[in-house]
Amino acid sequence: MHKAHQSCDGFHHQQANRRDLLRAGSLATLGLGLPELFAGRSLAANGLSPSGFGRAKSCILIFQWGGPSQLDTWDPKPDAPAEIRGPFASIATRTPGVRISEHFPLLASRTDKLAIVRSMSHDDPAHLSSAHRVLTGHLAPTPYSDAAGPSPRDWPHLGSIVARLRPQSGALPPSVTMPWTVAHPAAPGGRAPGQNGGWLGKAYEPFPVTGDPNAHGFQVPGLGLPDGVDTQRMLGRRHLLGELPADSWSGFQTKAIAALESAEARGAFDLDKEDPRTRDRYGRHIHGQCLLLARRLVEVGVQLVTVNWHDDHQNFWDTHGDNFNQLKNRLMPPADQGFAALLDDLDQRGLLDETLIVWCGEFGRTPRTTNGGTGREHWPRCYSAALAGGGVTGGTIYGGSDKIAAYPSRDPVSPDDMGATILHALGIDPAQEVRDALNRPMRINSGQPLLPLFG
Repeated sequence: MHKAHQSCDGFHHQQANRRDLLRAGSLATLGLGLPELFAGRSLAANGLSPSGFGRAKSCILIFQWGGPSQLDTWDPKPDAPAEIRGPFASIATRTPGVRISEHFPLLASRTDKLAIVRSMSHDDPAHLSSAHRVLTGHLAPTPYSDAAGPSPRDWPHLGSIVARLRPQSGALPPSVTMPWTVAHPAAPGGRAPGQNGGWLGKAYEPFPVTGDPNAHGFQVPGLGLPDGVDTQRMLGRRHLLGELPADSWSGFQTKAIAALESAEARGAFDLDKEDPRTRDRYGRHIHGQCLLLARRLVEVGVQLVTVNWHDDHQNFWDTHGDNFNQLKNRLMPPADQGFAALLDDLDQRGLLDETLIVWCGEFGRTPRTTNGGTGREHWPRCYSAALAGGGVTGGTIYGGSDKIAAYPSRDPVSPDDMGATILHALGIDPAQEVRDALNRPMRINSGQPLLPLFG
């Protein structure tokens, strides 16, 4: 790994807190009790955890659906021919020797918190199956396909794996996905696979938050008491249901009722509780407000929040015919504003060192422009991602690309490796096995965590 610069700031010390206590009972069923949990946190607080293992309590996965261009975001090539470099200039960043796109000015001043990966690589140019690989860390059941939608054979979403291996008590879900289930109008399969519980089953699916948190009166569907039902009436219903035979009343139903009644759960999703100035910093747009909501959720103990690029009815980051105008005017400004605000907000609250952030798409774009120099096509062979927090060393570049960002020049990173890195940071061994419905041992990830990122 090449380190252009390392931040000299010390990592915040982590302390066992209320969230650890909430986890303790369920962790005991996995053979990890409260003493072991606190011991592991103590090691992390003193910088002794093995290459960041378990340092992160939560992860925010920012999935830039559609495939952002590596050359026009994190890996510009200012010395390449015009048909490669495109019309954007590169700008200096806070990290000496590292340049990124001129349309990420806020992030350029925060690269001391970022590890930029310039060697993401795989060989699948299809949106749907590539999304499955990014969101699960596994090849899709039908790879190289935009025709195969979700199926029970899918690998579980990373949030489902976390829910299975790191169960928690209380009303809040272990994993949340917002603001929609990604789909592509040009893909015959429609919705991308890999966004639900897959073969783990519905019990472990991420909790879906749909809609626009920036909209006036936004509420999370299904959270809160139904119209015409007050607390006393709900308690009466719970009492009646509690008298049913045990096999007709599941733990999942109990948890659902608890969520309806929980002021903590409702409050976590209520952006009206935020200072308007904070909301302004994130941007009064759907992406920025989703990232702010993600911060609120990890703050109260949700372990993995996936923020998908929203349904903008403009093909997302899939910029075939009008790459540069779309990036400059529609895509990069809210992405820059929201990500920068999230970094600042988590840092100011002392949460950045325990919250891993991963920014990536399913692939990149072709080095050579198309459509008369206006567009770029799908290109999975080399693209970029960015990470921060969770023990990641900021001010670093991992891997590298060739002169035109067509192929990795060193240290290629697969989506499987990125998934392994997320699991590793959360204290989950990527080589761990889980039994499926047929009692077969299934290794949860086949990649290798990027240990050098953790210093």
